[in-house]
Amino acid sequence: MRDVLRSLTELLDGDDARPVALCRVVGASGSAPRELGAAMIVTEDDTVIGSVSGGCVESALVHTARDVLTGGVAIVEQYGVDDPDSPAPGLTCGGQIEVLVERVAPSSGRRGQLDRLAAAIDAGEPVSWATTLTNETDWYFATAASQQPWRRLDRDVADLLATGRSGLIGIDDCDAPSDERPRTFVQTFGPPARLILVGANDFVRALSSIGAGLGMRVTVVDARPVFATPERFPDADEVVVSWPDRYLAEQIRDGRAGPSTAVCVMTHDPKFDVPTLQVALGCRQLGFVGALGSRRTVADRDQRLREAGVDDIQLDRLRSPLGLDLGGHTPGEVAVSIAAQLIAERHCATGAPLHAGDGPIHRR
Repeated sequence: MRDVLRSLTELLDGDDARPVALCRVVGASGSAPRELGAAMIVTEDDTVIGSVSGGCVESALVHTARDVLTGGVAIVEQYGVDDPDSPAPGLTCGGQIEVLVERVAPSSGRRGQLDRLAAAIDAGEPVSWATTLTNETDWYFATAASQQPWRRLDRDVADLLATGRSGLIGIDDCDAPSDERPRTFVQTFGPPARLILVGANDFVRALSSIGAGLGMRVTVVDARPVFATPERFPDADEVVVSWPDRYLAEQIRDGRAGPSTAVCVMTHDPKFDVPTLQVALGCRQLGFVGALGSRRTVADRDQRLREAGVDDIQLDRLRSPLGLDLGGHTPGEVAVSIAAQLIAERHCATGAPLHAGDGPIHRR
């Protein structure tokens, strides 16, 4: 969408501006050729700007765009694997995509909304753009500083914004009221939430897989090159061979670690743990700081941290022992308990079983 945003606003400018059809990838699976949010514009004279599939289905979408421009009703098209015996367009890559085609008119007020979106992107401010997949689409924009109730979906949008993810939310139920959590595409512009894992062991490998599945950008850092290898952590976005405290200090200094960053220290070695936690707890902007360990390890490490100059206010931010009490012992079970704590703390939730409570599951 970034690639065509400027062209879209320019087409909606001026006295001779005309409606255009905006096509966006709202769902993708398998070997999809483009990412979620990839966009294409079709004008009334069949001018095409951008791409949603690299050429596989664009011609068919031009025909859909004509219908949308004429009738004004949004359409969601689905394209799957190309079948040589079928006249229907398909993807040669073997993936599947879902494309929303909607009419955007200069007089609809959406020109101003797009200006605000462009301003947020240019300023580096994370922003989420939600669009209902309904006959008449509804737009909603959210930033960390400005959010308001919207179709009982604003919390879902805020969750995607907080973690830097894009995706589908809501329900697809023809019998449900039109304003009752409609199926909606959310595109988030901004860096994904980060998970920095200190240590190169089995617990880190398990947590790196879960973190990646939650849409986080996962970094594994360890000073020992024999253990810190991409082959041992295939789901991590990067594996860094460095002293963890030095690496973390560099990330903080360069503005690459902040409120959406979680740091989990899982080395069980004071020469790594203490200096890394000293750096992490000294940065008030970090969203989450935790450390694995038994009660005895935690007590010993807390004393070492105090001796290193960490005060009680800083130490109160440390989540250690790390994870929720699920009773697990294996690396996979421990990783689930840590991931559950990360989710619970992001939502200010208790982590208690749902059947033990009452009221709505999705709290406002």
